[in-house]
Amino acid sequence: MSDVQRALAGDSAALAALNAALQPLNAAERVQFALQQLPATHVLSSSFGAQAAVALHLVTRLAPQIPVILIDTGYLFPETYRFVDELRESLDLNLHIRRPDLSPGWLEARHGRLWEDGIDGIERYNDLVKVEPMQQALRAHEAGTWISGLRRVQSPSRARVKLLEVRDGRFKLHPLADWTDRDVGSYLKRQRLPYHPLWEKGYVSIGDWHTTRSLSEAGDARLTRFGGLKRECGLHGLDG
Repeated sequence: MSDVQRALAGDSAALAALNAALQPLNAAERVQFALQQLPATHVLSSSFGAQAAVALHLVTRLAPQIPVILIDTGYLFPETYRFVDELRESLDLNLHIRRPDLSPGWLEARHGRLWEDGIDGIERYNDLVKVEPMQQALRAHEAGTWISGLRRVQSPSRARVKLLEVRDGRFKLHPLADWTDRDVGSYLKRQRLPYHPLWEKGYVSIGDWHTTRSLSEAGDARLTRFGGLKRECGLHGLDG
C-alpha cells in the first residue's frame, strides 16, 4: 500500500509522511500534488471572504474545472453576493452553490433567531445552515479530496492546522496553511486580484451579516464573529 492509501485507512505515520513531503513545496506545488496523487473527485470550498480570491485563483489556474463549493446561508452580505458574481465571471469559476434545506424564513419560523441564543443556538444554527449543506455537497460530488484556503495565522483555532488531514473518509488539503498576511497581500497585488469589498470598511473576517462586525465596531479581531463566543462555524471541523 502507498502512503496515500495507508493514510486514508487511518495510519498516522503515513499521513505524517505525506505532510513532510508537502512542507517544502510551494502552494501551487501542493495543489498539483493533490491533483496528481490524492483521490478524486477534487473540490475547492470558498466562503468568498476577505481574501478568498487567492485560493480561488491559485487552484483554478491549475484545475480550471474543479467544482467550487459555496454554502449560501441566505444571510450573506449583499456585498458578498456581488463579490461572488465578480469572481465567478473574472475567474470563470465552476461554481456550485449549496443552500440549507430550510429557507431563512422557514428556519426562523421553526427555530427562531438561533444566532441570538448563546453558544448552543449558534452551534445549532451553524450545523443547520453550514455544516449539513457542506456535507451534502461533498457527498453529491463524491469528493475524495477537499481543498480549502485555511491559514494558521487567521485565528488561534487554526494555528495548528496541518497541510493535509483525513476527515470523514477523505483528504482535506490546506495549501496556504503557512502563508502570512503579507504573502496573501503580495499575491493579490501581483495577480491583480481584489479583496472582498467590505475589507476596505474594516471587516477582517466576513460571514453572515447578523454575526459579523467590523473591527471598529468590535474593538478586537476576536470579537468580530459570533459576538466573540466562537470563531469557527464548524464547517472545517475546528473548535473555537
